[in-house]
Amino acid sequence: MTFHLTSISGHKARAGLAALALALSSTVALAAEKLQYFTWSGYELPDFNKSFLAAHPDGVEASIFGDDDDAFTKVKAGFRPDIAHPCYDKVARWNKEGLLQPIETKRIKNWDSIFPVFKNLPDLQAGDGKVWMVPWDWGNTSILYRTDLVKNPEASWNLLWDKQYAGRMATIDAVHDTPIVAALLAGVNPFDMTPEQMDKVAAKLREQRPLLSSYTTDMTSVEQALASGQLVAAMTWNASATSLKKQGVPVEFMKPKEGMLTWACGFVMLKDAKNVDLAYDFINSRLDADSGKFLIQSYGYGSSLSTAFAGVAKDELEKLQLPSDPEVMLKSTIFTGPMKQNDDVAKMFEKVKAGG
Repeated sequence: MTFHLTSISGHKARAGLAALALALSSTVALAAEKLQYFTWSGYELPDFNKSFLAAHPDGVEASIFGDDDDAFTKVKAGFRPDIAHPCYDKVARWNKEGLLQPIETKRIKNWDSIFPVFKNLPDLQAGDGKVWMVPWDWGNTSILYRTDLVKNPEASWNLLWDKQYAGRMATIDAVHDTPIVAALLAGVNPFDMTPEQMDKVAAKLREQRPLLSSYTTDMTSVEQALASGQLVAAMTWNASATSLKKQGVPVEFMKPKEGMLTWACGFVMLKDAKNVDLAYDFINSRLDADSGKFLIQSYGYGSSLSTAFAGVAKDELEKLQLPSDPEVMLKSTIFTGPMKQNDDVAKMFEKVKAGG
């Protein structure tokens, strides 16, 4: 249908245009009120923020990144969510680029329930009761292997360098995982390397490259390959061990003598966030004890909240190899803090993967 404004009185035409403009502005306003959340695959589940969705039905839109290096690259290039979910070791890097705004802890209702070991991490404090990241989840990186296909292996990261399993192993395609392990095996501090030490790490990575079927962050594919026997061992996170054990697949999440890697991640608010109040509501919802309990029981990851652990039975935590106090875990693991040469290590890792 075609409308000819000349056939309508000027008054009615202006009124119609005004109504149209109001409707359009209302649509834009509603769109702007949907929180934009940038996170890892699997962390967008509504079960993690039930109280937020009860107050704001359909109030969040999630975008997924492969790892937090990928997230950093996209945000630095101009992508602007309200909230992102990187890990602690990358926060200083995001902050250095001026991407973040501080979060007021007085607006975080369960801030006092967060384990001190996480809320007091270096690089998080922004002064005057503010922080750059609200810790939410933590967990471990280790070797998940088929106990029926790899018989009584030495408890060591060296398993992922064992030539007898060539072509049947995979590792994580991330700077803060595989290169850190290579550094540990090369006798190098993973978090502060000289150029000569980085060469040692590169040599260790080159030694491993022909033995691998893939470098990946697609844990679903890794789990499927382990379940079928296509892979016998892979570097994974807790969630893969939890998932495969629930399926009855004979796997074990190794405790390497060199130490598992322990990581902590959380929520940061972008400097140009358009929905700040919604962002606080979302973070507070994620810090409900039930949200943390769901994280523990579904993925086998640790919650940053002591109140979440209080809701999980001791025997269940033992099956998940998850102590209720993260400081107990950290006595025997390697905590993945910031890497001083992150960009250089990333370039070196890419070169090695490409065959260089």
